[in-house]
Amino acid sequence: MTTKEVIAKADEALLARLGYKQEFKRAFTPLEVFGIAFSIIGLLPSIASVLFYAIPNGGPSAMVWGWAVASIFILCVGMSMAELGSAAPTSGGLYFWTHSLSSPRCRNLLSWIVGYANTIGSISSVASIDWGCAVQIAAAASIGSGQAFVATQAQIFGIYVAIVLSHAVICCLGTAILARLQTVYVILNVCLCFAVIIGLPAATPKDFKNSASFALGNFSNFNGWTDGYAFILSFLAPLWTICSFDSSVHISEEASNAATAVPWAIVSAIGIAGVLGWAINVSLAFCMGTDLESILNSPVGQPMAQIFFNSFGQNGTLALWAIVVLVQYMMGSSMVLAASRQSFAFARDGALPFSSILYRMNSFTGTPVNTVWFVAMISIALGLLAFAGAGAIDAVFAISVTALYIAYSIPISARFIFNNDFKPGPFSLGVFSLPVAIISVSFMTFMDLVFFFPTTPQTNVTTMNYTVVVLGGVLLLSVVWYYFPVYGGVHWFTGPVSNVSAGDYTEGVGRRSSSVDNKVDVIAEEKSA
Repeated sequence: MTTKEVIAKADEALLARLGYKQEFKRAFTPLEVFGIAFSIIGLLPSIASVLFYAIPNGGPSAMVWGWAVASIFILCVGMSMAELGSAAPTSGGLYFWTHSLSSPRCRNLLSWIVGYANTIGSISSVASIDWGCAVQIAAAASIGSGQAFVATQAQIFGIYVAIVLSHAVICCLGTAILARLQTVYVILNVCLCFAVIIGLPAATPKDFKNSASFALGNFSNFNGWTDGYAFILSFLAPLWTICSFDSSVHISEEASNAATAVPWAIVSAIGIAGVLGWAINVSLAFCMGTDLESILNSPVGQPMAQIFFNSFGQNGTLALWAIVVLVQYMMGSSMVLAASRQSFAFARDGALPFSSILYRMNSFTGTPVNTVWFVAMISIALGLLAFAGAGAIDAVFAISVTALYIAYSIPISARFIFNNDFKPGPFSLGVFSLPVAIISVSFMTFMDLVFFFPTTPQTNVTTMNYTVVVLGGVLLLSVVWYYFPVYGGVHWFTGPVSNVSAGDYTEGVGRRSSSVDNKVDVIAEEKSA
């Protein structure tokens, strides 16, 4: 038996012990597992999408030092997540860990909440990434027209829908094709980062070059909050950029040597993104000029595109911006891939509406085509918030952080709050597990509260922060459905449902799984017996 076959058998055996049969092809190598986390982080295009949060909430110093501070806390979150991913690498990830580590009295409800927070957070990530891509394409059109063209919200929405639909088509492809794409994404991403880190300072005219005192020390506050609170608000840029790293967990059932590959993919993606992202922000801070308001209010509609235009000119900016858009597009396809796997896993346990339809593997591609289109349709629905005002579409960016932080915090906390038999995997922090977990959960809780507040102290219907409305509404409806009389999850949901027989635990290979409807019927019969 070859080494590859031994690893494959070990992966299947571990998955069987967790209660699931092997349904996906394990086509992702450790590098490709890292690739999906790193490509979703995206770095330069991600920073471009959320630069309008950092500039008015501190300017250059918030871009540089806010990124540095936030990256340290994000790494703590990632390490806590990596420990759980190493111990139980399954596509269900967060809600699976929550159920297995929580008290029997509350684990079903907590698992339910985590699953829905993870679902809406992952789909919001798809929506925010693809919306950012649509804005970037509109910015390219504006630059190409000599800034004569300014896209309307309806035009941007049309571009957005086309992007989401194309991503759905891509993510219906076979696993092997999707895995190979990740390597391409990583190479393009890293090359783009170094092109800007090195090329931007070299190309920027003296008029737009800033002194070290301005780039590293200037604090510009345009939104009206106190300087300290504005600095914290600027954290949304690094938190949105270095987020959704649980994507590696959601493809763990498609990864080779998952117990090792998944945690190291999370930690290395966060670490590399933190360093390269800081270097990009330093480069931007030194090359953006001092007129920050003109960058924010540029007819191009994209702060980073305007910075590039000032430095590279029209043709140079269009050439570089085309690569930025391409990498952002790749981010979106990777995020649809991860979100569809998370939804598939949640549907496998019967928790999503229409789970019996969503939990189906396409026989031709070997991928969950139904959940791919489910993610795409919900993402398009979230994009409609753009017509409610700028504050509403901004909420989609915030939800992708706040919802995921709720989903991250609960299993990390459950590991230490409740009595359980948690056994660390190959990746373990040892004695540092608890202090790192305390830092992680405290930081995520604090930042969730911060991102529920509006961007300015004076707000109205169009500029209010809709994050709490949308996220709160989804979580409230999920709890209502859980406690709904007769049909609610409280009557049948028991958390992750095994789809392997007792013999499969020994053999390490799944044989067959019943449909979700059958699982629910069996659970109901057991409860009534």
